Amino acid sequence: MAEPVASQALLALRDQIDGLDRQLLDLLNQRARVAEQVGEIKRAEGTPFFRPDRVAQVIDKIRAANPGPLKSEHVAAIWREIMSACLALESPQRVAVLGPIGTFCEQAALEYFGSAADMTYCATFDEVFHATASGSAQFGVVGVENMTEGVVTRSLDLFLHTPCHVVGEVSLLIRHNLMRKEPSMHGIEAVLAHPQALAQCQNWLNKHLPDVERRAVSSNAEGSRLAATNPAWAALGSERASQVFGLHITAHAIQDEAYNRTRFAVICLPQTMATPPATGRDCTSLVVSVPNRPGAMHDLLVPLKKHGVSMTRLESRPARTGQWDYYFYIDLDGHPTQRHVADALAELRELCAFFKMLGAYPVKN
Repeated sequence: MAEPVASQALLALRDQIDGLDRQLLDLLNQRARVAEQVGEIKRAEGTPFFRPDRVAQVIDKIRAANPGPLKSEHVAAIWREIMSACLALESPQRVAVLGPIGTFCEQAALEYFGSAADMTYCATFDEVFHATASGSAQFGVVGVENMTEGVVTRSLDLFLHTPCHVVGEVSLLIRHNLMRKEPSMHGIEAVLAHPQALAQCQNWLNKHLPDVERRAVSSNAEGSRLAATNPAWAALGSERASQVFGLHITAHAIQDEAYNRTRFAVICLPQTMATPPATGRDCTSLVVSVPNRPGAMHDLLVPLKKHGVSMTRLESRPARTGQWDYYFYIDLDGHPTQRHVADALAELRELCAFFKMLGAYPVKN
C-alpha cells in the first residue's frame, strides 16, 4: 500500500521539527562538554561523581520551570536520561541488579540511575550485596518490601552483616503480565516466576490456571528466559522482559492488587557515597536487638515517643541463636542530623544489645 503524500503544511512542520532537533542535539553536546569539565574537576578533587541530591535538585528546578505542554513527569524522565548520559562521560556508574535483563530490579535501577549506567546482572540478591561490598559494583539495587507480600526476608538478613549502607530508594509500580511463546493461554503446563510474583498473582492463577504447576525461579526475568525455550511454559513479568525474550503477552496486569508497589533500596559502601544530606523528606533505617526480658520491646519505643519521632516500619527476623532472640528492623521518619532524631537514636543505642544504622536517605512522597 502506497504511503499517502504529505501536505505542504505537514512537510513545513516536519522541517521545523528537524531544525529544532538539530538545535537540541547541539545544546545537549554543549552540556556534555561542560559535564566533562565538571568530571575533570571532581577527579582532581577526589569528590563523588554521582550526586543523587544534585540530580534531584536539577530535576525539581526543571519541573518547576516547565511551561508545558509537556507533562512535568515526562520532562523529569527526559532530564534524568540527559544527566545519566552526561554522568557516563564523567565516570560510568557500575550498578549491580538482580538479573537477567528485564527484571523489576533492573527497572528500579534505570529509574534511579538512568539508562547510561553500566549494569551488572546477578543471579541472586546475595550476589548483588557481594558485588557491591567487594567494590566490583559501585552501587547495588535490592528489593526490600512489597505492598501485598510484605518484606523481602533475604534482603533483610543480608543487611545484617553487610558493610554497605542505604543511600536511596525507589518505589516501583509492579504490573505482572502472563507471557509465553504462544499467543494464547491454551496448553500451558507451568508458570515460572519469582516466588513473590507467584504470590502476588495467586488469585488470578487460581481462577484462570488452577491446575497449572507454579514453579519458583530466581527472578521473573529468569522465568521469562526459560519460557522462551519451551512453548508449554509461561512466565510472569514486565513488558520489557517480553520484548527482550520475544514473548507474547497473553494476559496483562494480572496481579491481585491493582496498586501493587515494591520498594527497592539503593546500597553502596560508605567510601563510595556518604550518607546523603537531609532533605526534609527522609527515612532513617536501622536494625536492633534487645535483651530477652519482659518490657524490653516497650522500652524500645519510649525514646521515639519522648522525642517525637515517628516509626514508619517495624519488622522482626529470628536471630538464629537458638534462644528465640529477634532482630528488629525499624524505619524512622527523619534524618540523624535532626536534633530530635539524633537524641532518640542515642537513647535507643543505650537500650539495645545490638544496634546498627542501615542508612538515612531521601524518600518520595
